[in-house]
Amino acid sequence: MQNSSASLAPYFSPRGIALVGASTDPSKLGYGLARNLVQCNYQGVVYFINPKGGSLLGRPIYPTVMDLPDPVDMAIILIPAAGVANVLKECGKRGIHAVIVASGGFRETGDQGSKLEKELMDIARHFGIRMIGPNCIGLLDTHLPLDATFLPPPGPPPGDVAFISHSGAICAAVIDWARGQGFGLSRLVSLGNQADVNETDVLAPVAEDQFTRVLTLYLEGVSDGQRFVHEARKITRQKPIVALKVGRYPSGQRAAASHTGALAGQENAFNAAFRKAGVIRADTTEELFDWARALAWCPLPKGRAIAVLTSAGGPGVTAADALEMNGMSLAVLMPDTQVKLAKLLPPAASLNNPVDMLATASPEQFAACLQVLLTDPGVNGVLVVTPPPPMHTAGAVAKTMIPVIHNSEKPVTIALMGERLIQEAVEHFRAARVPEYRFPERAASALAVLAQRAEYLDHDRDSQFVQAHVDKDLVQKVLNQRGKNLGYLSASDTSAILQAYHLPGVPMRLATTPDEAVEFAHELGYPVVLKIASPDISHKSDIGGVMLNLVDSQAVSIGFAEIISNTQKVFPGADIHGVYVQRMLPAGQEVILGAIQDAQFGALVMFGSGGVEVEGLKDVSFALAPLTLQDAEWMLDNTWAGRRLHGFRNLPPADRQAVLKAITLLGQLSADFPQLAEIEINPLRVFPAAQGIAALDVRMRLA
Repeated sequence: MQNSSASLAPYFSPRGIALVGASTDPSKLGYGLARNLVQCNYQGVVYFINPKGGSLLGRPIYPTVMDLPDPVDMAIILIPAAGVANVLKECGKRGIHAVIVASGGFRETGDQGSKLEKELMDIARHFGIRMIGPNCIGLLDTHLPLDATFLPPPGPPPGDVAFISHSGAICAAVIDWARGQGFGLSRLVSLGNQADVNETDVLAPVAEDQFTRVLTLYLEGVSDGQRFVHEARKITRQKPIVALKVGRYPSGQRAAASHTGALAGQENAFNAAFRKAGVIRADTTEELFDWARALAWCPLPKGRAIAVLTSAGGPGVTAADALEMNGMSLAVLMPDTQVKLAKLLPPAASLNNPVDMLATASPEQFAACLQVLLTDPGVNGVLVVTPPPPMHTAGAVAKTMIPVIHNSEKPVTIALMGERLIQEAVEHFRAARVPEYRFPERAASALAVLAQRAEYLDHDRDSQFVQAHVDKDLVQKVLNQRGKNLGYLSASDTSAILQAYHLPGVPMRLATTPDEAVEFAHELGYPVVLKIASPDISHKSDIGGVMLNLVDSQAVSIGFAEIISNTQKVFPGADIHGVYVQRMLPAGQEVILGAIQDAQFGALVMFGSGGVEVEGLKDVSFALAPLTLQDAEWMLDNTWAGRRLHGFRNLPPADRQAVLKAITLLGQLSADFPQLAEIEINPLRVFPAAQGIAALDVRMRLA
């Protein structure tokens, strides 16, 4: 079945629509859907189908789909589940290739419903039908216009924010809430069970809509993670996507042998996927639409330095805190700006940022001071905060500021604090498409998202996936030699793969007796490290399976015996291959580097604080492979382990460039060979600047 935007075109530009299940009973959903199709001012032809015949809303009711005249491009089916399959067959025979199954009673109800849903898909594939649903509320296009839902009127006002949702119930709430919040929707698509058409399918056709400036998504998951990232990334270069992914806190988490596997849960994978695709992730429904309004209506800032303009000290400080909390900064005002403000304001006013004009500020002072701040070259945007003015109306303040905001290329968000006394101002700002919020925290959050969007577009222009010259053939040879022998790779195989991808390992020897361990220690040079060699032991140090800084043959011989003894006590049945001998390396900073194959999104790379406490610290970041240099930089900047590489107190700066290279190489390896289910380098020792790195302990699992 086609997955192209063209195959979905009839949903968004139908010449004629057939409603199967139209009802003359006003208490039935079939009546509500018929009413909406007629009353929405849709310019195409609407046909009603019900075996009972008759007429509805001044239109004839046809007995079957086969009886319909042309044109009919889309059908909506709203009848009991048991009868849907036969109607879908009729649609196929009639040549209707776009169908919305609004009926419930399918997969969401259990095994019998799942069988019915599978039958629908078999029919759809046979006839080349694209199907939205089942168990959905349909779709809306406020500009066409078209209301193919059974939701109660009035529908949303025309706007520039599209909404794609896995939940039908939230669509009804969002429509009503949007109207109350003063913003409109362009298109709304309820996907229901997604037996065929899913969230990724509709991204492009919705984004192609000339009236849609921002896409918002309510997701319970994604159907094909890698395809979603690919499609969303193409769109976010042109239009922003904001997503609310629910189900963040599953009650259980799968067990995993490695730290990487334990920490790389579903949510970290989604965060990495959204970041790679340029999708902005909201934590709440309120954020979803707070941010959408700002993205639809505001220019993007050229930096994160913001000025706060207020008529009250306390709210100004609150705004300053909120900006800092959201990763923004208070702009340092130019002396010339402060001189201009001083001429506009009374002596008691604060001319520093936040600029406090005092409670007596007039509408004209609001506008003039806003103009001054917006012309300051060090100001990237302005957050205006005002409670109800005691001497003037909030409406008058809004009216004077709107022309200034419209004439600026910098974003302005408004925190109108209050309720009844600010309603006139609220209406003015909404009509003028200026985003206003009740509290400074929400207005600051919106500015931060605008900055995030600007940075994404700026970085995305220059970002290229890093591709190093590596020896893929050697890795393939190593994996081929194992045949169907899955599980953890041997130390020699692991070492060969590291070498093929220029990831510096530490030479090691596998000793099966104390005498062999001593011989290898002499060969490698003292001091040495001993580690238990067993595919059954994940965390060697936890069981006394590691001995450090052994300086002579006696210490090595005793250490060998102790490691074997410790392991047998804790894991009596463990498969012990012997003991690894490694040269003890100079001191350095220790980090963890890992990769797993996520079932949805593919190769997922992790970086963070290494050692035995990594799961407790959870100082880690994730990114999807392949990686750009910016991705790797972000991973370092978003962990203490990465920031510490610059140097901290008595720690000298470490070889950060070597770590960046290792992250991108590991991403390339995991993307090139998805059969490597888990790779973990813990610890990766980072030596002082320009002195390189060394992978001290490496595990690779084949699956």
